[in-house]
Amino acid sequence: MDLPCRQELFDFHGVSMTHYFTGNWENIQNFQARPDDILVATYPKAGTTWVSYILDLLYFGQSSPERETSIPIYERVPFLDIFIPSMNSGKDLADKLPTSPRIIKTHFPVQFVPKSFWEQNCKIVYVARNAKDNMVSYFHFDRMNIIQPEPGDWSSYFQRFMEGKMVFGSWYDHVNGWWKKKQTHSKLHYMFYEDLVEDTGREIDKLCCFLGLSPSVEEKERIRGGVQFDNMKKNNMVNYSIIPIMDFKISPFMRKGKVGDWRNHFTVAQSEQFDEDYKKKMTDPTLQFRAEIFT
Repeated sequence: MDLPCRQELFDFHGVSMTHYFTGNWENIQNFQARPDDILVATYPKAGTTWVSYILDLLYFGQSSPERETSIPIYERVPFLDIFIPSMNSGKDLADKLPTSPRIIKTHFPVQFVPKSFWEQNCKIVYVARNAKDNMVSYFHFDRMNIIQPEPGDWSSYFQRFMEGKMVFGSWYDHVNGWWKKKQTHSKLHYMFYEDLVEDTGREIDKLCCFLGLSPSVEEKERIRGGVQFDNMKKNNMVNYSIIPIMDFKISPFMRKGKVGDWRNHFTVAQSEQFDEDYKKKMTDPTLQFRAEIFT
């Protein structure tokens, strides 16, 4: 198979994108959602795989345990947006999903989501991560993923992130856009990465409540154990180690999974500059993030 190569960012309806996520645009916009579909939406590197895996285990962990050891997570929970000519498109994988419900993931900002998800009143789980850790994680991801634009050095990346010149656009627009949508779409569960790190069991309980699921205490405990970061990092069906577009010699797909690792990357001056910029852009007092937790 011919491996794809890094592409340049371009402006697409006001959002920085690459052709790997716009090349199948009309087909994706015409995607036919079903009422029981569940959409996992996140800005890149905000806990997408973590929550996808939790949902997959909640729905199918007991009924089809063989899936867990034979089908990689990116086939169980396809990435709707992606279109790489030499690989199966995300839309095709989603269309062919044999499960009910279908669990599908997207990194699209809210305005790019196919309208059938709203028309069918689908349940949507959005996961947000504090901007500083999100930036660090995205930086290491862009270093190792050969379909992402060249990240350059940390200081130039830092500037680009603040300007929103990232694939899928501005972190600020993304988290705020989805937060605003929560006010009008009642079936949107907005989660925070930091809460998941702090108390995974509590967040699984909240998810179950939102989804109308009532697994046994034992089953919830089994899921909580399976989705611990170190267990996922070792699990080849979840850690993306068998996908050819990622170079694990540069950095693993699942790197640290910590809150506060930004302190190992930001200089004091960068942190102060970032905080000033953040105050200007994050004007909704109801949306609050934690850049560290004390566990």
